[in-house]
Amino acid sequence: MYDDMVTARYYEERLQEEYLEGKQPAFDISAGPIPGELHLAAGHEASGAGVCRHLRDADTVTAPHRPHHVAIAKGVDLKRMTAEIFGRQTGLGKGKGGHMHLFDPDVNFACSGIIAQGCPPAVGAALASKKRNQDSVAVAFLGEGAIDQGGFFESLNLASVQELPVVFVVEDNDWAISMPKSRVTDVEDGSRRAGGFDLPGVRVDHDDAVAVYEAAGEAIGRARDGNGPTLIEVQVHRRMGHFMGDAQAYRPDEDKERATERDSIERLEADLREQGVEDHEIESIREKAHDRVNEAIEWAKDQPEPDPEEAYEDVFTNSPSGIEEIEPMLEATGGDE
Repeated sequence: MYDDMVTARYYEERLQEEYLEGKQPAFDISAGPIPGELHLAAGHEASGAGVCRHLRDADTVTAPHRPHHVAIAKGVDLKRMTAEIFGRQTGLGKGKGGHMHLFDPDVNFACSGIIAQGCPPAVGAALASKKRNQDSVAVAFLGEGAIDQGGFFESLNLASVQELPVVFVVEDNDWAISMPKSRVTDVEDGSRRAGGFDLPGVRVDHDDAVAVYEAAGEAIGRARDGNGPTLIEVQVHRRMGHFMGDAQAYRPDEDKERATERDSIERLEADLREQGVEDHEIESIREKAHDRVNEAIEWAKDQPEPDPEEAYEDVFTNSPSGIEEIEPMLEATGGDE
C-alpha cells in the first residue's frame, strides 16, 4: 500500500510540473505537453491503496475524474496510462481519451469525467459475475458530490435488490468542485445513504490506509461470498484545486492548510516504523517509485502523436431507426419513393 501511495503522489507531482509547462504566466489550458484539464487526487491515496489491495485483475474498478491513484493501485499499465494523458498514439485509448477516460481491459479498469457515471457499469459487471457464477467483484469509486446523483441511487437500488457483489467507495474530500459538502447534500455522513437501500454503510473517518484496508476487506469479502453490496465512505483531503489552474478563491486558507497537514502517506510511514520497518527500506521503496514514475513520463513524452486522420477510426456510427428496411426498398424502386 505504501508503494502504491508514494507512486501515486509522486506521479501527480510530476504530472503537475509537466502540465504547467507552457501554460503560464497567463494560463492557457490548450498549451503545453498535456492539453485540456487535469484533475489531481493528492490526498486521496489511502482510499485507492486500501481498497485495491484486496482486488484481483478479474475484478472490475470504475473511477471518477480523479483516477490516477486508483488506477495505479489497480495495476493499470503506468507507461500506457501516461502516454494517454500526454495524448500519444501508444496510450491506453490511442491518445484520444485523456486522463479522465482511461480504460485498461487487462485489469478491468475504467474511469469517466461524468459524475457518478461509474456506478451503473460497476453494477453491470457485478451482475455479469453473478450470472456467470464467478466470485469476481466490482468496485465503484466516486466523490461525495456524486451521492445525490440519480445514477448512484439507481445503482444502489439494483445492487441491493439483486444482492450483487459490488462495493461503492465514496471519497469525501469536503468539496464538490467549489461547493462545500454542507451546501450540496443533506447528510454529513454519506454512508448513511445505504440505509435507504437495506445494505451496510461504513464510514472511515480519516484517511488511514490501514483503516480503509480493514473496512474494504470486510466489504469485498462479503461481496465475494455472495452476500451483496456495501457502501463505504472514506474521509480524504484535497491538497490541490479542483483542477490545475483553479485559483481556489472560494476556499478558506485554513481549509487548505488542514488538508496539507493530514497526510496519509506520513501516517502510514509512521505505522511502518512502529512495525519495525527500517528507514533505509522505506527510502528504497520511495526511490524505486520515483524511478518508475520518471521512466514512465520520459517514455510517454518520446511516443508519437496520433495522425489527425486517426480521429475517424474507432468510431461507432448508429444508423437511423428502420434504415435497414428502407434501403432495399429504395434500391428496388430506383429511389423514387
